[in-house]
Amino acid sequence: MGAQFSQFFPPSPTWTDADVGSQDGKVFIVTGGASGIGFEVAKMLYRKGGKVYIAGRSEEKAQKAIKEIQTTVSEGGSLEFLHLVLDDLSTIKASVEAFKEKEFKLDVLWNNAGVSQPPLGSLSKQGTELQLATNCLGPFLFTQLLLPLLEAAAETSSPGSVRVIWLGSQIVELSAPQGGIVMSELTSPPQDQTRTYITSKAGNMFLASELARRVGQSHNIVSVSLNPGAANTNLLRYSPWMKFLARPLLYKPELAATTELFAGLSAEVTLEENGCYIIPWGRISRTLRQDLAAASKLTEDGGTGRAKEFWEFCENKTRDYM
Repeated sequence: MGAQFSQFFPPSPTWTDADVGSQDGKVFIVTGGASGIGFEVAKMLYRKGGKVYIAGRSEEKAQKAIKEIQTTVSEGGSLEFLHLVLDDLSTIKASVEAFKEKEFKLDVLWNNAGVSQPPLGSLSKQGTELQLATNCLGPFLFTQLLLPLLEAAAETSSPGSVRVIWLGSQIVELSAPQGGIVMSELTSPPQDQTRTYITSKAGNMFLASELARRVGQSHNIVSVSLNPGAANTNLLRYSPWMKFLARPLLYKPELAATTELFAGLSAEVTLEENGCYIIPWGRISRTLRQDLAAASKLTEDGGTGRAKEFWEFCENKTRDYM
């Protein structure tokens, strides 16, 4: 329980954006970068000279965020909007094509956007439970389509500096069923929005470890998941009562952004740490729940292969939109 306590009440960060050098020439995408933790990540990257694409469904909100960042940061790189609707798989390829018209490489992708506990019965455009669609299927397809640009960046970058970041949650370690995901619940979700949220966050952890296994060493790409830390953002807009009850445990989004920035840019996150899980405010976890760690390994390597199963589920659900 001590490991969980240290995530509820993390020690002060030992690594911050002050430890980040110039990111001039680097290209980044932050999904959900118009608000909350993603906004703070985009601001930090811009301050360091990076070219940052804020990806989301609302250009109006993104442009407002861009203006705010440029107003508060005197000198920086560049900021652009990228239209992205994660809960409609039929639109994601067009978003990637729009990005490819401007860029030939991608240094770090933050799969930061997500939805938590929308009204019961909420579905994606393809009829999938909304949290699974927005938090897993959309980011999975987006990442797959962007892989050639990540590989292009990796060809000329230092080992381990090209990365994909996936947003998990502490709730997985606290409340996920044995093995992280009950596969039958993916097609027949329970009438429990908290349970389906947990499933989607466990899915993010599994996609991170499985991507690391599949393309990490061979393509020089790091893929990690993280618990950014409990932050006071609009993620809980559908559950205001929960936000009220959790208020004593909620921190400023800037601190949670430090966790995400650490995952994306810290030299501590090496190819040898590929597939790892990062906790607030920028620490590599050495105490991940044993069954979750086993799920990330193949059966022939002593694991349960659950991450591979989930990856294949996502492949099947997104195949027609590649």
